[in-house]
Amino acid sequence: MTPFSVLDLAPIVQGGDAALAFRNTLDLARHAERLGYHRYWLAEHHNMGGVASAATSVVIAHVAGGTSTIRVGAGGIMLPNHAPLMIAEQFGTLASLFPGRIDLGLGRAPGSDPATARALRRNLSGDADSFPQDVLELMGYFRPAEPGQLVQAVPGAGLNVPIWILGSSLFGAQLAAALGLPYAFASHFAPGQMAQAIALYRREFRPSDQLAQPVVMLGVNVFAADTDEEGRRLGTSLQQAFVNLRRGRPGPLPPPVDDFERQLSPLDRAGLDQMLACTIAGSPEAVRRGLGAFIARTGADELMVSSPIFDHAARVRSLELTAQARDELARAG
Repeated sequence: MTPFSVLDLAPIVQGGDAALAFRNTLDLARHAERLGYHRYWLAEHHNMGGVASAATSVVIAHVAGGTSTIRVGAGGIMLPNHAPLMIAEQFGTLASLFPGRIDLGLGRAPGSDPATARALRRNLSGDADSFPQDVLELMGYFRPAEPGQLVQAVPGAGLNVPIWILGSSLFGAQLAAALGLPYAFASHFAPGQMAQAIALYRREFRPSDQLAQPVVMLGVNVFAADTDEEGRRLGTSLQQAFVNLRRGRPGPLPPPVDDFERQLSPLDRAGLDQMLACTIAGSPEAVRRGLGAFIARTGADELMVSSPIFDHAARVRSLELTAQARDELARAG
């Protein structure tokens, strides 16, 4: 069976706040654990009014502390924003608190605009160009400390926290393959190079101490409801959020609206079609067929399901229906 996992940005909805987002995130994680999802990942974004997971390691601790078996991790940490030693210490702490349950996905984008990147780092001396070296440095901190080693991650040394490479281009695929690490592709919002990246990663993969065979995780947006019409309507919240972001007006996640696509310009509609090509919305049957076709087409080893839905009860329901689709696909072989 292809494992299903959950990606959560701890969305701040219109009329809500970060405190509500964190309560909803923990509740959703508990439902995901009950429903048999494999991982629950949170992502680092900054200066975005609709995303509450900026302090990602803190939110991971919140979720891991409120659950008991599901793996919890970062999907991902934007490493150019941080000193590798600090991330090693943070995730070494998490792995010590929650042994065997913590994942660390790493991305090379800043997760923000240039002005916010400067505010995060104060300067741009640490940038995406040094990402491969930063990944190697970080991996080194998780190995057992050697005699005379001047700088150690405490906690962190010897914990071997599982590392994933995240990406939406061929760069991340090449790096993950070269280092023998699992690869997560951001097809839920940037699917343009998905097929090429998967093929490159699998072709060039070199086995490592962490991984003997290539492992590909793919992001997919899923809006499951009792009817096709309601599933598509739930998805209009994400559509509105992307249009607002493209227009330079990011903000809280808006409520769904009827006939949203009719309000779009041809340019906005084309942009959404491209960005959200890996989106499945509709009834349980439509979701089951869509997920089955996606897995068959890509050969995904794992799916990371993103369902940014305005109403929390509807989001929980979508997660339940998606789990039912997963189980039906598994029974069908």
